[in-house]
Amino acid sequence: MRASSGVATLLVLVLLVVGVWPVKGDLSPSQCEQEKRLLVNACRAVVFGQKPSPNCCERVRVTHAECVCPSVTPKFAALINVQRTISQIQGCGRTVPRNFKCGSITTPP
Repeated sequence: MRASSGVATLLVLVLLVVGVWPVKGDLSPSQCEQEKRLLVNACRAVVFGQKPSPNCCERVRVTHAECVCPSVTPKFAALINVQRTISQIQGCGRTVPRNFKCGSITTPP
């Protein structure tokens, strides 16, 4: 797996899972950046083809969607395999809704 593709998959995994279970709350830009850093660090192994760890899944559940979904641009979305990402999300024991939109990604119907 190419590194850039792996990083893109990690970020979309994070973004889609976060989008599925949004946590409500007003956060400052610095708090959002902190959440994104914690999430990416917890889920780094996904870049290397591993399944999301329990720690990664936990970070996904507590991170605010409004902090990460804006990062999903059309260029970024073109780098990932949505079906693989959905499978990884399901590996966290979560269901991904059909036609869910997070940034420029919409899950299949």
